[in-house]
Amino acid sequence: MNMQSIGESAGIIWRLLYGDNRKWEYQELKNATGLRDRELNAAIGWLAREGKIQFEEGDQQHASALYIELSYYIG
Repeated sequence: MNMQSIGESAGIIWRLLYGDNRKWEYQELKNATGLRDRELNAAIGWLAREGKIQFEEGDQQHASALYIELSYYIG
């Protein structure tokens, strides 16, 4: 894994999130992208560092869930 492949994986996630304005669970995102955990985690880190995604912990019913969604600003 290198910067190029991390950037490409981040692009895959970005296009998926951009096309569907909703919250995604980690496993759901993994299945939809076909990325391995290591690739997915690195790409999520890349997008988070750029402020392009946001995270939300699950509620008491879904305490173990991590929701990821696009940070979308109109302005």
